Amino acid sequence: MPVPVASSPALPTSPARRLRPEALGYKGVVAASLIIGAWASLLVFLLVFYRPDWQTPWPYLLVLAQTHLYTGLFITAHDAMHGVVSPHRRLNDALGLLTAGLFAFNWFPRMLPKHHAHHRHVATPDDPDYHDARHPGFVPWFIRFAWNYVTVWQVLLMAATYNVLKLFFPAEQVIAFWMIPAVLATLQLFYFGTYLPHRGEHAPDNPHKSRSQLRQHVWAFVSCYFFGYHYEHHDQPFLPWWRLWQAKR
Repeated sequence: MPVPVASSPALPTSPARRLRPEALGYKGVVAASLIIGAWASLLVFLLVFYRPDWQTPWPYLLVLAQTHLYTGLFITAHDAMHGVVSPHRRLNDALGLLTAGLFAFNWFPRMLPKHHAHHRHVATPDDPDYHDARHPGFVPWFIRFAWNYVTVWQVLLMAATYNVLKLFFPAEQVIAFWMIPAVLATLQLFYFGTYLPHRGEHAPDNPHKSRSQLRQHVWAFVSCYFFGYHYEHHDQPFLPWWRLWQAKR
């Protein structure tokens, strides 16, 4: 059943604060490099040096930390789709290709037109991220969403990589620190970046058919790199993730 607009706590109470575009310089590249470096460094540590004691909370907290960094990989690829990682097109697209690939072998050139179709046709039958009339619930919508994006090649590459990694590292650690964070990050991105913002009905005067998280910057960063400020993103897609909080009223 659609969620009425009046009952949604995530509906923006006022339009987004308008910000001027700023010269990117190397800010986006530095942010991307930090996320990639942190993700790779933690993964190497967890597979090569770490010996988890599953009876303590630490391995599970490290899974969540790696999940957050996986989410950062995808958010970087997403920003590259909007050209806001680097003003240099080749570098921007190269970082998008790299971060999308590191996130479960997503293919940046295939994702790019789909994401722009989402922005052009948000919450319509032409929106590849949106549910059809039969799939408004979280689980069926997620299955349809995954069907639109996950490819056979991704599954095969993930399977092949797993079988190679387990030759060198304990299989349980490969699953816990490489595979599970990718799955959790996918669910996190869908929940905060697609399901919550676009579910249910929207006010006729809502031009972006999007809702936004309440103004809690720490939670907004932890939950999805400010991507839960989704109305603001659709309103000003030229803002990189690390400026979205400034647009939130």
